[in-house]
Amino acid sequence: MVVTVQQRLAAISEPNRFRIVELLKDGPQPVGGIVEALGLGQPQVSRHLRLLAEAGVVEVTKRAQQRIYHLHPEAMQVISDWTQGFAVLWAERMDRLGSFLDDDRAPEPNQ
Repeated sequence: MVVTVQQRLAAISEPNRFRIVELLKDGPQPVGGIVEALGLGQPQVSRHLRLLAEAGVVEVTKRAQQRIYHLHPEAMQVISDWTQGFAVLWAERMDRLGSFLDDDRAPEPNQ
């Protein structure tokens, strides 16, 4: 299943899922650690993690009875690449604005 940038952004946009992504940015966490850090119930956290996994944002590994969640680096890179396109766009627009302002400030030639 191919997951789009839009689906990943939609998954991350929910405040609790955003908090989970922020938490996992610092490294893998077991479900219990995420529950404790967020102060939510385990069923709520599991639902959020399932939605993040379906969007390809997180991955899970099993270690004995624990499930350890971590960010899926390729998914985060896709989001980073997408947002970087806007950084380039704004840099170009700011350069054009700077050129326009420089031209506008240039003294008028004497006739």
